[in-house]
Amino acid sequence: MSSDSGVAHPLSRSLRDWQHHLRERLRVVSDQPEQEARWLLAAALGLDATALLRNALLPISADQGAQIAALLVRRLAGVPLAYCLGEWSFYGLDLRVSPEVLIPRPDTETLVTLALEGLAEEGAVRVLDLGTGSGAIALAIALARPQAEVWAVEHSPAALRVARANGALLAPRVHWVEGDWYAPLDGALGFDRIVANPPYLADDDPHLPDLHHEPRDALVAGPRGLECLERIIAGAYERLSTSGMLLLEHGPDQGAAVRRLLGNAGFRAVQTRCDLAGRERVSSGTRI
Repeated sequence: MSSDSGVAHPLSRSLRDWQHHLRERLRVVSDQPEQEARWLLAAALGLDATALLRNALLPISADQGAQIAALLVRRLAGVPLAYCLGEWSFYGLDLRVSPEVLIPRPDTETLVTLALEGLAEEGAVRVLDLGTGSGAIALAIALARPQAEVWAVEHSPAALRVARANGALLAPRVHWVEGDWYAPLDGALGFDRIVANPPYLADDDPHLPDLHHEPRDALVAGPRGLECLERIIAGAYERLSTSGMLLLEHGPDQGAAVRRLLGNAGFRAVQTRCDLAGRERVSSGTRI
């Protein structure tokens, strides 16, 4: 028996049968097919992990089977798991994601951790997240520092809708602003931290074919890959308070270039931190 989507249904349609079916089909696209099968079932049926374990013999209706099969078709077509599920975890937060935003990655958690270092837990501090996408960085900082005033700028209206939806779910105070980098902000605003995970791939980056499901304008900066980083650095100094910090995620081969740009812009205490894989990932500088 098969669905309109062309993905064979298990002859017996219990939850356990579907889990076995998904596990076997997902082996061609996943190195953790059993876990992915559980996640897809949970997303399609609205069940949590405990319910999946306790209801192995739960009968699955034809409509539910069609929903499961549709998710499987997308995953087998190479759609990232996060987009199939419609959510992803970042810094302990469950965030909505869609093809309008980049999928939050563990590498970017390094940026959040460094931004929080030395940032007062009490008192008036102001943080700016440029190119917020799903809102992952802004929301992680806002929840870790409830007293902070967090601003998040995004040029894509579709991405900003995702960020606002995440903000509504998680409920911290964040000022969501549509626009291009610093342009929509009041010039009188000063910040203790400016953070960004901007586009930093070059037009011909060899990784782009593997990322074709994600928004290209959130990945590609231009011919050299440094164009967005240059614009952010050029405008940051005058936006920072004394002793304020600029922290930027970048590619593992861009550390030296970003440090040079920060030094030329007048920043001091310029340094680069590595991600969990030991690759140069986040560079920062301080306004003196």
